[in-house]
Amino acid sequence: MTQKQKPVALVVGAGDYIGTEISTRFAQEGYAVCMGRRNGELLEPIAEEIRNDGGEAYPFTLDARDEDAVIALFKNIEHEIGSLEVVIFNIGANVNFPIRDTTSRVFRKVWEMACFSGFLCGREAANYMVPRNNGSIFFTGATASLRGGKGYAAFAAAKFGLRAMAQSLARELGPQNIHVAHLIIDSGVDTAWVRERMSERGEDLSQLPPDQLMNPASVAEAYWNLHQQSRDAWTFETELRPYGEA
Repeated sequence: MTQKQKPVALVVGAGDYIGTEISTRFAQEGYAVCMGRRNGELLEPIAEEIRNDGGEAYPFTLDARDEDAVIALFKNIEHEIGSLEVVIFNIGANVNFPIRDTTSRVFRKVWEMACFSGFLCGREAANYMVPRNNGSIFFTGATASLRGGKGYAAFAAAKFGLRAMAQSLARELGPQNIHVAHLIIDSGVDTAWVRERMSERGEDLSQLPPDQLMNPASVAEAYWNLHQQSRDAWTFETELRPYGEA
């Protein structure tokens, strides 16, 4: 299989946990994996690990809020690596600010990261996938996609918007054989950051039941399974939560 013949997957917001696992999972299935984040140099160890396992990976520095940068990245991938079959938008922007401490700058930045960037990526994915009548576009949501919580006005507004945008894309692009899905991560994911926050709240991590936090590899498996669905029974939205999530 030559480089040009490999299907290509792009993960925008390829962080150290969920994004890394998604990239690794698709690489294991023979995809050329492209990964983008603002500090692209942090992706090189992940790309190297994928290559050492026989996969193909390309790290990119990307500010997904920058329209010209997003357009250029998609064009570069299509021309230099191959045809995008899967695009996964995985930017979080989970911040907590009481409403009186939420500046217009904070609100705008969170919206740009978690909603506007998703629009840019979804639009550019459609620009390449629609003429081919094939592809998958997946968006990572959160509990805040469904309800606003105390201190999460900015985050919930952005995630509500992302979900609405994904719904519109699904109805528009589905008849053109493009699977659009929105995944709600309704739990703490097992990351160093989450564990630090739990410790700060005084929780005893040694008493944490097994599988109470969500394994990023399990999330990646959900993305892969979505991409494998038959188009006569596509899932638009799924909520992922551990067995102990209330």
